[in-house]
Amino acid sequence: MADQATLQTAFEKQFGEELSYTFIESDCLTVELPREHLLTVCQILRDEMPFSCEQLIDVCGVDYQEYGVKEWRTQETTVSGFSRGMEIHEGDCVVMWEKPRFAVVYHLLSLENNHRIRLRVLVEENQLIVPSVTSIWNGADWFEREAYDLYGIVFENHPDLRRILTDYGFVGHPFRKDFPLVGRVEMRYDAAKQRCVYEPVTVQPRVTVPKVIREDSRYFHPETMPETKPSERKG
Repeated sequence: MADQATLQTAFEKQFGEELSYTFIESDCLTVELPREHLLTVCQILRDEMPFSCEQLIDVCGVDYQEYGVKEWRTQETTVSGFSRGMEIHEGDCVVMWEKPRFAVVYHLLSLENNHRIRLRVLVEENQLIVPSVTSIWNGADWFEREAYDLYGIVFENHPDLRRILTDYGFVGHPFRKDFPLVGRVEMRYDAAKQRCVYEPVTVQPRVTVPKVIREDSRYFHPETMPETKPSERKG
């Protein structure tokens, strides 16, 4: 297994200015690179040592809208927490995000060298086009279709770029942060027209926030539980 610092040095030596930023997080080398260099970098990562990332584990989209707002910082909200749905309100910004709103993230695995590499390609909202890597890893096919369906990211030269999880007539992209939990339209059966019709939703929209795990007595250790009186004990 290659040391992550050694792998990082090999990256910077191999690609030079083609990389915009590299760092190590959670024992995994993460690389941010511009989309125009994506295919070249991926080809080398698959075929050449010391990388040899013959397997693509996952491709996913990311929406960084509202990133850094206090509501999403779970460590700061662990004590009080938030419910699964809450009214939209202006949160305190903890982390300033000045990069593009969307990103495509690739997780690569080298079975030969036993290491993982994460690639991140940031894309602007008004130009959501990234080259498809299906010519390098066939397994990217459905992953890219999923990111296209849920985030609206277009993968150039993909062999069959269609929605994969939602209906073909679905409006919008449900994993975007500004997509309402209740959707944009609702469906019902119209007896008079004898068919299903779509209408604007009648449910009040809410925003999703992370579920924070609160203290639960099921996870208390016996030595930390308060002592009970004999009359309160069962049995």
